[in-house]
Amino acid sequence: MSNKQKSVPTSRFSRAARLGSLAGKVAGNMLFEGTKAWATGKQTSRQELLLQPKNIQRFAEQLANLRGAAMKLGQLLSMDSGELLTPELSAILARLRAEATPMPQKQLVKVMREHWGDAWLEQLSHFELRPFAAASIGQVHIAYRDSGEKLAVKVQYPGIAKGIASDVDNLAYLLKLSGLLPKEVEIQPLIDEAKQQLINEADYELEANYLKRYSECLKGDDNYLIPNVVDSLSSSQVLVMSFVEGQELDELANTGQELDELANTEQALRNKAVEQLLSLFLRELFSFKLVQTDPNFANYQYQIDNQRLVLLDFGATRELPQHISDGYLQLLSAAYNNDRAGVATAAQQIGYFQQGLAQEYIDNVVDIFLLACEPLRHQGEYDFANSDLPKRIKELGLKMSTASEHWHAPPVDALFVHRKLAGLFLIAAKLGAKVNVGSIFKDFEAQSEK
Repeated sequence: MSNKQKSVPTSRFSRAARLGSLAGKVAGNMLFEGTKAWATGKQTSRQELLLQPKNIQRFAEQLANLRGAAMKLGQLLSMDSGELLTPELSAILARLRAEATPMPQKQLVKVMREHWGDAWLEQLSHFELRPFAAASIGQVHIAYRDSGEKLAVKVQYPGIAKGIASDVDNLAYLLKLSGLLPKEVEIQPLIDEAKQQLINEADYELEANYLKRYSECLKGDDNYLIPNVVDSLSSSQVLVMSFVEGQELDELANTGQELDELANTEQALRNKAVEQLLSLFLRELFSFKLVQTDPNFANYQYQIDNQRLVLLDFGATRELPQHISDGYLQLLSAAYNNDRAGVATAAQQIGYFQQGLAQEYIDNVVDIFLLACEPLRHQGEYDFANSDLPKRIKELGLKMSTASEHWHAPPVDALFVHRKLAGLFLIAAKLGAKVNVGSIFKDFEAQSEK
């Protein structure tokens, strides 16, 4: 995490002004560089002027400093529409997946006083003013109670909740104005969903409720560990939980030989973590009907001694309707058996096909689903790290996008399910996991039928 600290603009006016200032500086750079090019007789386009490294740097830094809606919309676009975006915009949005700049301590203290009162430190024996994690909605601090219990205190950035709608609208306008978004891409559904998801994520009481529900769903399962909520210290904008010790999940990719005594091999440890992630996803989708839709490395840790997956951050949790859950169970079962007709029927139930769509479009969607389910049908262990599946899916999607008159936006629930799957694939690939995905699915089916 960066050592730099920058105040979070708290009013709608100041947040809009930041974006307006950004637009002005970018336009100024374009005018200056355009004049230089003209003076030397060099031909240059508006887009080339816009996409100067200096402008791209400014764009990414300003969105990260705004936190909240700016970062979240960028993350949604980069996850859900990455194959349709220009390489330059994809690069900008990819930077927004990194941690945000923490707010200054003075601003942090003000927030804590507003929520816990002037004597807020008396609630604890110690509070680390420097956060150990900072993201789009808030930052997390270590604290201790008088009993010695170690806590994780998640503090929301001020003004985030109030500025959600205007932030998203201002950013969407700026993206459209920039010309970086292809004209064919209809981002309004993503914009609307970004607003609603941010409203939910900014409600820490809702997140606490999801955390408790997951704990109940996984009660008695030693494969997973979830922090406990400290209700007496939590509110809608401050979430206090027990601190759970664990190793960063991406560090499993670099484990040393000293871990061989704790697992049969280094590879077996990584395989086990991914098996736990995939098994949990099946339960989320079909049993809980409650999916944590943000599967990035920062939201997981691993306890190597007992090979247990630690689950963190439930802000991006989404409840799924029964027909979506049933549709995906039908789709995966059909894809496992390479049943094209079954996949098409399941996609129809999920909501992919409206009346009057061309058969060619339906066939293309079925092709993408069957391709995406390649790990499910693979005989034996699927080698995620050496798979070019994301590239092939992207190429098939781009080929399909040329027939833009047939485009049909999928249900929003489906976008988040696919976002989860794509994120899990990326985790498995980075960990170099080799997993029998089909076996995990069939075991789950067998358990569900009992």
